[in-house]
Amino acid sequence: MEFRIEKDTMGEINVPADKLWGAQTQRSRENFPIGIEHMPIEVIQAFAILKRSAALSNQKLGKLSEVKAQAIAQAADEIEAGQWDDQFPLVVWQTGSGTQSNMNVNEVIAHRGNQILEQQGHAERLHPNDDVNMSQSSNDTFPTALHVAGVLAVEGQLLPAISKLEDTFSNQSEQFKDIIKIGRTHLQDATPLTLGQEISGWQHMLEKSRKMISESVEYMKELAIGGTAVGTGINAHPEFGDRAAVEISLSTGKTFTSALNKFHALTSHDQVVYTHGAIKALAADVMKIANDIRWLASGPRSGIGEISIPENEPGSSIMPGKVNPTQCEAITMVAAQVFGNDVTIGFAASQGNFELNVFKPVIIYNFLQSVRLLADSLVAFHDNCAIGIEPNYEKLDHNLKNSLMLVTALNPYIGYENAAKIAKLAHKQNLTLKEAALQTGLLSEEQFDQYVKPENMIKPAK
Repeated sequence: MEFRIEKDTMGEINVPADKLWGAQTQRSRENFPIGIEHMPIEVIQAFAILKRSAALSNQKLGKLSEVKAQAIAQAADEIEAGQWDDQFPLVVWQTGSGTQSNMNVNEVIAHRGNQILEQQGHAERLHPNDDVNMSQSSNDTFPTALHVAGVLAVEGQLLPAISKLEDTFSNQSEQFKDIIKIGRTHLQDATPLTLGQEISGWQHMLEKSRKMISESVEYMKELAIGGTAVGTGINAHPEFGDRAAVEISLSTGKTFTSALNKFHALTSHDQVVYTHGAIKALAADVMKIANDIRWLASGPRSGIGEISIPENEPGSSIMPGKVNPTQCEAITMVAAQVFGNDVTIGFAASQGNFELNVFKPVIIYNFLQSVRLLADSLVAFHDNCAIGIEPNYEKLDHNLKNSLMLVTALNPYIGYENAAKIAKLAHKQNLTLKEAALQTGLLSEEQFDQYVKPENMIKPAK
């Protein structure tokens, strides 16, 4: 491998000749050989948006020449478009401020920008700190990129995925509104409801989660940019933060603002904790929905079996013909991962010592993983499972008629204790409710048929 010599304030270091990064990136590569978790590309793309916005803002404020600003902007555009993804090799497990990733982006933009300037015949050259990082510190750029990446991922990936499954459940709720089935509480038989009503609960969970996530992510649209090192804005123009936020908004189509209190923005990540908390609530609902579906589809002959779900692949390497609820298993594993990520984010966000939180890379890594996994699994679960839910009418009817909890309809007529006698007698002697009721002499056959009607038990009495 051929190398070139790069210099920084600590001296010279060999960098692979075909790479765009510089000395600080190379030092990070050598000093942090930890794990395989690389800085998410969404963070790099958010940095590119930020660096372009900063350059244009500095140009308008008279601090950076138009030639340099345009070179930075072009290089940043190429990064955002994914042209240089292989030039960002750093792992999550680095300095807690994300300084090395900030410098990785600065160095790649400076190197690529200088290639552009040379091709255009300009004599000016970019410096990664003096030009690309002008008016900035890693302490305000990394949390800014963190927020931008998080907002774009939530609104661009997760919310549409939720809506897709939500719409399907809404349609099924209407489609199955007249199918009466037995309800269950505590994993025990309860009073009836319709399959449509049961699915409406799933739909409403997703609707509420979507709304809570949408509300919470608005707080992440406040950016730390302009705070520089400790929140005072040292070495930045007083208007820089606001101008950069405007440029970021124009680039993304989202309404970002520069935080009013930069001291908070650098040391606290409560907005991220809040948003991920709403994402965790979604994961909790997803866990419940997927578990309901795999229980209801269990069998095919020895389970509940009230619904059927698509058969996508063989379920066993030894048991022929076995098919498993694999989409339910995948999405519940995702939910478990999100629960763990929430613990990590919560603890990491509590480590805001004095003017800076230094757990930023692990916060955004886990946040984006939660968003990505939930978005992907929701779409897969929708396309390969939920859309294909079908009622098993015979099993639904059998379970309904065989349930002892239909006896609840008798409470207003013979009282709770007498109704309980009928239910216990039926269970003990393996009788139907009607047979047990007639045996007790508490009701006539005509009265039983009049009072115990499942279709009258699925809505409040008038």
